[in-house]
Amino acid sequence: MKKKILFVTLAVVMGMSILAGCGAKNESKTQSGAKDKTYKVGIIQYVDDASLNQIEAAVKKELDAKGKELGVVFDYKDYTFNGQADQSTLNQIASELVSDKVDILVPIATPTAMIMQNATEDNKIPVVFSAVTDPVSAGLVQSINKPGANITGTSDALDTKTVLDLMFAANKKIKSVGLLYDKSQDSSKKAIDEAKKYLKEKKVDVVEKTGTTTDELTNAADALVASKVDAVFTPTDNTVMTSELSIYEKFADAKIPHYAGADSFALNGAFCGYGVNYKDLGKTTADMVVDILVNGKKPESMPVKTLSNGIATINTDTAKSIGIDYSMFKNMCESVVETKTAKEFTTEN
Repeated sequence: MKKKILFVTLAVVMGMSILAGCGAKNESKTQSGAKDKTYKVGIIQYVDDASLNQIEAAVKKELDAKGKELGVVFDYKDYTFNGQADQSTLNQIASELVSDKVDILVPIATPTAMIMQNATEDNKIPVVFSAVTDPVSAGLVQSINKPGANITGTSDALDTKTVLDLMFAANKKIKSVGLLYDKSQDSSKKAIDEAKKYLKEKKVDVVEKTGTTTDELTNAADALVASKVDAVFTPTDNTVMTSELSIYEKFADAKIPHYAGADSFALNGAFCGYGVNYKDLGKTTADMVVDILVNGKKPESMPVKTLSNGIATINTDTAKSIGIDYSMFKNMCESVVETKTAKEFTTEN
């Protein structure tokens, strides 16, 4: 009888040891980012914009892929919002996501990132922004290499010089250039300053027109046409982007090429959009989210990532209408992509 009791006791002890071992193993997995864990990811879009929408779609696609690979769930379905360029709406979204205790925030575009930064000053929820042109000037990070707080992300910083080089390669006789932008957009300031310096060195006249609404930008476009500028430049300006479908024909009819800082401008009618691949930008943003949530990295020590900036997207409809040759761009860019006027990119693009 004693032997039987001893055997049972030993079996129980061994069973508990095995369970303890399994528990330790599972605990180890959880600490390193763990199987079957669900992370709540808040994704906040600034406004409907063909380029920014590409980022959002790419972030979600990459999070789904990484979730399957790692055996975790990135739940963004109940935490994805669009502020429609309204600051009060974005502030409400920020409050709701903080109240929902999301694990991380992914704001897309500079104005959104600034609001999410303010919303996390006390709770320190990690923030990984995307498509912020100049995060240092915007006050989001201390430096590109050492953000210094609970925020980091990806930048779509524009190579202004190359855009303008394309402009002058297509027309060496340019005498005046129009600058069209929203002066309240932080993403536009640096590029506009760079453009002014570039054009001053070339002794080219500059005509500046700004606006904060589609109606104002339509009037600004009319003014640039009336001024008979030889070309128009717009940086990665979300306000102009959302107005492009309303103004591109004015420039095309006047034979004025519009050069801008994102592929979506060309999709919406502008002659040339130059910049990063926004699908790649979204994928890189999602990978940074995974590094923080699953791999335990800290935003303050993760450098802001900037992608290669060398893709020229040409609207062939507009190029034909203006009668402009862009064949030389192939030797000046990483790649030249052709598109036609539409509201949104197709899956293939």
